[in-house]
Amino acid sequence: MDLAPIDPPLKLENVFAMPGDLADPSVFPALLDFLGHRADVLLCDAAPKLTGVRASDRAREEALLGAVERALAELLRPGGLALVKLLDCPEAQAFEERIRRSFSQLRKVRPQASRKGSSETYLLARNYRGGQRGRC
Repeated sequence: MDLAPIDPPLKLENVFAMPGDLADPSVFPALLDFLGHRADVLLCDAAPKLTGVRASDRAREEALLGAVERALAELLRPGGLALVKLLDCPEAQAFEERIRRSFSQLRKVRPQASRKGSSETYLLARNYRGGQRGRC
């Protein structure tokens, strides 16, 4: 899911891309309808549009991570796996602590392809324990 359609469209088996805002919970039923069931894997490479204004950027990151939490609760099946991009900030640390109880394993990974000096890492979360819909 992205705010803008992917152009050219992806033509890959088992890949579904749709325009939409992850922060809008009304998109989850459309995704579940397409899948027919909850997802085995949720990949999230989302990042907020940074402005350079620290307070604004942190608020955007916090809102985005809240949307990711809701997506996990609504879309991921128990036993599923999630890979979520994180920027190095207090909001990401708080996100990690909040979702820790929803997965049996969490590990931070940094792909070799990441640019030097980049603050991005990925949180690899395995074996989703589920939970109440709408909450992680």
